[in-house]
Amino acid sequence: MPKIDHLGIAVNSLEASIPLYAALLGENPTGREEVPSEGVRVAFFGRGGGRVELLEPTGDDSPIAAFLDRRGPGLHHVCLSVADLDEAVSRAEETGATLVPPGIRSGAEGRRVAFLHPRTAGGVLIELVESER
Repeated sequence: MPKIDHLGIAVNSLEASIPLYAALLGENPTGREEVPSEGVRVAFFGRGGGRVELLEPTGDDSPIAAFLDRRGPGLHHVCLSVADLDEAVSRAEETGATLVPPGIRSGAEGRRVAFLHPRTAGGVLIELVESER
């Protein structure tokens, strides 16, 4: 059964947002990195399942920048950990879900990911991440 790997939260600034989340979660970020392919800088809180990922755009052409322009800061996506990403994507597509281009790719922490388009996933952007074996 898939488990929640993390909740992705779009923010205008990691530096401005980290203190609040550190206070709420009782810890400093456990990891930070830039993901050039997605146009974001991220900060993770926690380890294992149920983490929080803050996402800051690296430029105006970032999908996160577009999200912030349309909706402002807030919940961006729910990420589910799956044992076999190819199989999970195939099952999702069989139900009519479509992938956000370019499909399966490398995401944060170098893990294989795919995003299901919200129009075909009940209005929620769902990230699928292959669990570490």
